[in-house]
Formats: sequence, structure tokens, C-alpha cells
Amino acid sequence: MKELPNCEYMHIHQKTIDKVNAVMPKDETLYDLALLYSVFADSTRIRILYALYCGEMCVCDLAKILNMTVSSISHQLKTLKINKLVKHRKEGKTVFYSLDDDHVKRILKLGMEHIEEK
Repeated sequence: MKELPNCEYMHIHQKTIDKVNAVMPKDETLYDLALLYSVFADSTRIRILYALYCGEMCVCDLAKILNMTVSSISHQLKTLKINKLVKHRKEGKTVFYSLDDDHVKRILKLGMEHIEEK
């Protein structure tokens, strides 16, 4: 693997450092952001999110589409719900899930655009 180029001598660019420090979020906020992105690191959860991108559906529908058990889908939905990526509504005895908001759609769309770049 080729090494990345480095500076030829050590020096500090204080204006750059000050500019970054002025906008850098707190460590706790960056930790929360890293946790959010870790939820996207699971291909099953991504598949569920993409299915819900098409519209709301119940656990049974998701299980059929993804060829998985209702139990495993429910487990993943719990993680997605805790992280505010999906929401639910109840209609009679059926619970319907959907993406929590347009932010989730945009995250998925931007991710796909990035990996499909040539």
C-alpha cells in the first residue's frame, strides 16, 4: 500500500486550527453521530430502511420482502426505533412502520449517490 504524503517539516497553521475549533462540535455530539452511523453499518437494517423508503409496512410484510423471520425483523426495528430512524403507528391490531422523517430518506439517498459515483 502506498504511503500518503506528509508535510516535509512540522509547523502549525493557527488560522486553520482556530477556524476548525470554532465550529467543531462537542465530543459528546460527535460520539452520538458516530453511534447513529453505526446503526447504518448493518446490512439488514439498511435493507429494512430501503423497504420503508417505499412506504409504511407491517413487520409481516418486511419479513416476507426480506425473507427473514418476524422475530429478527422486530429486533432490528427496535434498534432503528431507539435511534429515531423509524416510527410506528397502530391500526387495529396491526402496527405499521415507516421512516421517521425526510432526514432518513436523504441519508439513504446521499449514501447511494456516493457509492454509485464513477
